[in-house]
Amino acid sequence: MRYPAAETAEKHARILEEAARLFRERGFAGVSLAEIMKATGLTHGPFYNHFDSKEALMAESVAQASAQSIAGLDRATSDEAGKLAYVRGYLGPAHRDAPGAGCVIAALAPEIGREPRVRAAFTVHVKALLDKLLGHFPWPAKRAARGDAIRMLCTLSGAVALARAVDDEALSDEILREALAGFEAR
Repeated sequence: MRYPAAETAEKHARILEEAARLFRERGFAGVSLAEIMKATGLTHGPFYNHFDSKEALMAESVAQASAQSIAGLDRATSDEAGKLAYVRGYLGPAHRDAPGAGCVIAALAPEIGREPRVRAAFTVHVKALLDKLLGHFPWPAKRAARGDAIRMLCTLSGAVALARAVDDEALSDEILREALAGFEAR
């Protein structure tokens, strides 16, 4: 039975949304295709009507999460105050405690490094995010702006990844607080 194109597109979008959320929460190996399909309210059978493989879904879900990250940057005002507000939100406990709704870099970068079919989509995301950071926020020196944006991205994603990985809540909070202090001191 053929479904209308709009319905097929809506199902595809639902699968991507749930996959992106579940992968960020539990990692690629921690989520089965059956779980993703169940989360969308669909059976496992139609998965291959939408994707060639789990790896194809992983790559496309990285692109989906990338679009969400860039949209989050678009909501920040493009001045120093907006930059600091963005950093505070990124380094906040709400972001740390909700990996399924958060940054794909902080959630999945180490895993993506071991997934050759996903690395290209991730590279596109990192480049787009750096371009967005460069174009959206002011930087102290135009000549050093790209390096500053790379350091910002590494500090933000690294701090959140570490804060999520430790099992000591006080240390987790301290990691976020100290990373934020570095931005506030500038």
